[in-house]
Amino acid sequence: MNFKQNFINGKWVPSQTGNKRDIINPFNQEIIAQATESDETDAKAAIAAAREAFDKGEWPRTSATDRSRKLHTIANLIERDKEELAQLETLDTGKTLDESRGDMEDIAGVFRYYAELADKNGGEIIDSPIPNTMSKVVYEPVGVCGQITPWNYPLLQASWKLAPALAAGNTLIMKPSEITPLTTVKVFELMEEAELPKGVVNLVLGKGDTVGAELSSNQEVDLISFTGGMNTGKKIMQSASSNVKKLALELGGKNPNIIFADADLDTAVDQALNAVYFHAGQICSAGTRIIIEEKIHDSFVQALIKRVKNIKLGNGFESSTQMGPLISKEHLNKVIQYVEVGKSEGAVIAVGGKQPDVPELKDGFFYLPTVLTNCTSDMSVVQNEGFGPVITVETFTTEEEAIQLANDSIYGLSGGVWTKDIAKAERCVAKMRMGTVWINDYNVYFPHAPWGGFKQSGIGRELGKAGLEEYQEAKHIFQNLQPEALNWF
Repeated sequence: MNFKQNFINGKWVPSQTGNKRDIINPFNQEIIAQATESDETDAKAAIAAAREAFDKGEWPRTSATDRSRKLHTIANLIERDKEELAQLETLDTGKTLDESRGDMEDIAGVFRYYAELADKNGGEIIDSPIPNTMSKVVYEPVGVCGQITPWNYPLLQASWKLAPALAAGNTLIMKPSEITPLTTVKVFELMEEAELPKGVVNLVLGKGDTVGAELSSNQEVDLISFTGGMNTGKKIMQSASSNVKKLALELGGKNPNIIFADADLDTAVDQALNAVYFHAGQICSAGTRIIIEEKIHDSFVQALIKRVKNIKLGNGFESSTQMGPLISKEHLNKVIQYVEVGKSEGAVIAVGGKQPDVPELKDGFFYLPTVLTNCTSDMSVVQNEGFGPVITVETFTTEEEAIQLANDSIYGLSGGVWTKDIAKAERCVAKMRMGTVWINDYNVYFPHAPWGGFKQSGIGRELGKAGLEEYQEAKHIFQNLQPEALNWF
């Protein structure tokens, strides 16, 4: 059995408890690997290694140009092994192989983007208002970074944290989701091959309430970056107050997709499917709230249902599969309960709403692509993040009502607007309280643009220049060129 271990201070080591966890394929529940199950003791060892490497090691003092070269090397290794990585991701998460292959291209791109950005900001000179003085700002690494990643996009989300942290000169401890660690382990093998100094990157496998809790509360950690659920994010905020850590939190969304009557209907329907059913809806930015202009509601929903019925569920390794399983039995049960609550509130199941009755899918955690109609914004199924293949449909009659509905949420991660009237689209975008809004598209992202949310969707940004700045501290340096005594006292 393939056994995955921690990577601490440049060495692969099992947990000090000796405990193990089975890693399963969500398509058929087969055990595909075993991983060491760590606790606070292992986390403390990794934190100590990262602290030593930052305070006394070479990496924070390595030139930005040399750090850039290392990131390019890591990107090259990812591209070399991208097929192996993609197959591991599909095996571990159940998503289609084409989705995983696309992820690997994006991941290499993230490392290349930060490799190019690493040496582009050497600081700035400020025009001092005081004669015979100099004033400048330099940007330094934050220090020791704890990074906690989710199960839905294991390596993609890891890359959004690893690349900028390393580009800025930090050291780090990463805790991937305990149920999908395989590609993260593999990329740490590649970083070892790239010969990063020992202690710079550390990997601890284990649960959030042990390893994650230690990273959040330990006073030797300077920053916590977390992507995951809101309740866990709030706990991390409380724990991080122990030493007032810097925080970067992405806590999900319940994302509106506004469709006006003048939109291209066929394209809007197609993109509404793409906005939700990739990776079985297990996407923080999924456009699960369709807000449709009332006059085209019936025609749109009919076209949507027709397409949804044809979505092919199956093994992610089969080329005909369009949607894979949910990640676990526990999560499947949450999605089932989520839909049942919607029904009790008055939502109507227009299609789906159950597990598939197909023999070849019986061992997997599958749930049919679902559309709920007759929804209103006061329903919990509209307000709460379901994180599954479930669309809710609401209607509006005016532009103002569409905006009001879109903003009626504690979340503010992303949203979409579909219309041929660009002035209307721009008016909507200006009033939508979200970190990313797409016009006539959905779920588009790239390393150059910042990613993060308004309201309770989180704090800070990943990707773009802002993603690098999360891992930097600005230092102002003032120099008096002709110092004189003040003779004040």
